[in-house]
Parts: sequence; C-alpha cells; structure tokens
Amino acid sequence: MSLYAAFRSQVQFAWLEAIRRGVCCSSETRAAGIEDSKCYRASDFDMGDPGMEEVLPQGCIAHALSFTSPRDACRASAVSTTLLSAAASDAVWDRFLPADLQSVLARADRPVDCCSKRDLFFRLCDEPVLVDGGKMTFSLDRSSGAKCYMLSARALSIQRGDTEHCWRWVSQTDSRFLEVAELINVCWLEVQGKIHSKTLSSKTTYAAYLIFKLSNHSYGLGHPLQEASVKIGTQSSTTAICLQLSDMYAHLRARRHRVAQFGQGLCSRQRLLTVEETQEAEEEVEGIGGRVPRPRDDGWMEIELGEFYNYREEGEDGEVHIHLLEVKGGHWKNGLIIEGIQIRPKRSTTRTKGSSNLTVYDRSSSTTRPRPVAFRH
Repeated sequence: MSLYAAFRSQVQFAWLEAIRRGVCCSSETRAAGIEDSKCYRASDFDMGDPGMEEVLPQGCIAHALSFTSPRDACRASAVSTTLLSAAASDAVWDRFLPADLQSVLARADRPVDCCSKRDLFFRLCDEPVLVDGGKMTFSLDRSSGAKCYMLSARALSIQRGDTEHCWRWVSQTDSRFLEVAELINVCWLEVQGKIHSKTLSSKTTYAAYLIFKLSNHSYGLGHPLQEASVKIGTQSSTTAICLQLSDMYAHLRARRHRVAQFGQGLCSRQRLLTVEETQEAEEEVEGIGGRVPRPRDDGWMEIELGEFYNYREEGEDGEVHIHLLEVKGGHWKNGLIIEGIQIRPKRSTTRTKGSSNLTVYDRSSSTTRPRPVAFRH
C-alpha cells in the first residue's frame, strides 16, 4: 500500500471515529468550521473513493487528525498539501498539548513564546523548560504528547548529600541544571526522589531513569548490584541495576582467576572496556535480571529504575516514590555524578510484522489512554 493510500485510510478511520462518538455536529465541530447541515455518515466514505481531501473540508480533516497522535499527524502531512495544511492547524495541535499547560508554564523560570500551537509543541519536545526555580525540567513526549519531568539532583534526597567528604556539588557545562552531585566516598549509597502523579499524564505507563556519568577515577559501582524501585499506591516495581560495567567486569575477572579484591577499588577503577568485555559484563547483569546503562545523545548515561502505570484520573493525586539503594556490599564507592531522575512515558518495543499503527485518543471522556488500531497492508 502506498504512503498516500495508507494515510488516507488512517485519517478516514479517525474521522469515522469522530462520527461514531457523535461529535460531527457538536460545538467542537462547528468551531472547526463545519456547519450543522454538513454532517457525514460512515457510508459517505468508501476506502476506494477518491482522495478524502477532495470530499471533506479542511476543518473536518483537521478535526479528524486531532483524534490521532502527534506522530500520525506529522506522517499525514507528507501525504498531500491539503493534509499538510490541516495537520499544521492550531485545532490539531491544541488537542495534543496538555490541558493544564498554562499552569505548568506559569512555573517556568523564563517565558515560553511561540507563534503557533505546533511550534509550541515541538519547542517543548526539543528544549525542556526549567521550572520551580530550576529544580526540575518539563517537556513533552514527541510521539504521544505526554508530560515528562526531570528532577534535578538538588530535588532528590541523597543520603549524606550535604556532607563534604561524601558528596560535593559541582557545575557541568553539559548539564541543564546549575549543579550536579558528585560522589566522593561512601559505603551507604541511597538516592530517593518523588513526584505527584497529578502532574503527569493520566492513563499512561511511565518509567523512571537515573541520568548520570562516571568520573575517570570511579570505582565500586558495579558489584554488588544496586537495588532500584518505583512505587505508587499499591503498585511496586523492583529491579537490580549495574551503574559501572567496568567494575562488574573486574569482579568477573577476579572470580575467574580466584583473586581477592582487596579494598574493592584497587582493581575495579573505571576504565574503557573492549566490546567483548562489555558484552560479558552486560550478559552477567542481564542474566540475573538486572539492567545496564545506555548512552544518551546529550553525553550522559541513563539506566531504568522501574516503571509504573499512572492510573489516576485528571485531578486525582498520589505520590510516585523512586528509590536507589546499595548497602549490602559494605565497600567504598566513588565517582558517581548524578544529574537527576527523568520520568517519561515508556515506549513499547513490540510491533506486529506487516502492520502499521494509528493511535486514536478518546478525548470525549476523562480516559486518555491510547487505543491502538492496526491497519494491515
């Protein structure tokens, strides 16, 4: 199926969804420039008919696109000039922006000005906004428009974080925050963060990620594994993580050669691993159900701490608790640099072969969980 035909059928489906939900003659539709007398039935559209943009007014197409997702609206804009114009309208992108956006931007450290709703959407996707005195950032997920936050290191509770010989607060030129936390020396590693669920998008699966770096002299952060957990209400997610693969590899090498690691740090300082060594360390961690760090485009690393489903309706509240802990090893740790903890929607990596997905959001109710519809071709 051609790109044109695929998106014609997808937008047709979204429009039929709007008709089925009874919005074709509502005040919303009239606001989009559609007269009450110009109502459409499902039978008016045949998948084999000429291009839909030849049948429907642009306001109808824009209204139908607003029931899809930002990703689908961008894809639709590549089909024809009519869809391009409809997909760029404020009527579409206003639906993709959070309902409480103005109250969020009122907390921004600097004003956020854009000439259109579409520009504002992508501005918030590409350039996170500092809020609450620079203690966190706010952004949007490009695919779904869901809200994302990043808690700075200063917004976290770090065990002995204000003790000079344990942690120090430094600036990093590539950090979005004024300060990051650098570990000097501790045996007890504990970091906690929390965020109100009402600030996040409802009916959305989120994951929490530690954003960090390792200094050249870091050690003791690979073995034993750290324990990470995320909890909201009765939901709880617990997993093992490995912050330093070179330390884990040093442990594996010592175990293989039956060498005692005196002081732990003597043979486990941070160093570059070969591809084979990295793979061996990753397989060891993942073999026991643990997670390993992944590089980011901004020069930092991230590791998933856990996930949760924000089941609460808009306006309801609860606290999401995020916890990182390692106290069982009893050895010294050094060189962990924490920028913060990011909470963002967790993307699904599964996809059915031979199908493309159009996400339709039911905005006629308080439930905004996406309902995927598969179109086979």
